[in-house]
Amino acid sequence: MDGEAIYQRIQTGILERRLLPGAKLAEERLAEVTGVSRTKIRQVLARLAHERVVTLIPNRGAYVARPSVEEAREMFETRRLIEPALVAKLCLQATPENIAVLREHIAKEQLARQKDDLRSIIRLSGEFHIHLVDMVSTGILTRVIRELTSLTCLIITLYDKPTAPACPQSEHTDLVDLIEAGDAEGARQHMLDHLLHIERTLALEGELQAAPDFEAIFAD
Repeated sequence: MDGEAIYQRIQTGILERRLLPGAKLAEERLAEVTGVSRTKIRQVLARLAHERVVTLIPNRGAYVARPSVEEAREMFETRRLIEPALVAKLCLQATPENIAVLREHIAKEQLARQKDDLRSIIRLSGEFHIHLVDMVSTGILTRVIRELTSLTCLIITLYDKPTAPACPQSEHTDLVDLIEAGDAEGARQHMLDHLLHIERTLALEGELQAAPDFEAIFAD
């Protein structure tokens, strides 16, 4: 398994709540389950730390980040500055193929909800936003939104109720309808309202604690 694959598995572990805020990412254990050197693991952890998804503590090791309430508010403010403008731009250039991809993704979200698969619901909700930015950018914005999506999952894990639906699917469906109709202003406002709605579900109690199951995360 190469470094990029390990990086993606950790990101997915966070999106699916298999790696919770505060969980220790022990180099030795990660090296054991992935079959790579600790040097490679350190490189991956350093990359995640640069993205603020992981916290490196001298003489103690790496831990999944635990964003504060203030950081959560700032993160949502950042998303509100970026994503409404992105979907407005997408309205002006979306292709039938783009719309088909988004509709297919929403169908996957619906299936996960029917199965009450919370991990998949959270992961797919985050990936929907990544699809949107991928359709209008291949550079810095794509990287930023991917990082913010991981941080959002950590924040929801810490401050939202475990049974919360993450991004409501109906809001995703309505947004795609607006994009398909080319309604840039409507899509911009809908995304703004959508992000505000997610933020307003935050609570300040009930933080989750669990040891990570590395075998499950890195299983082929």
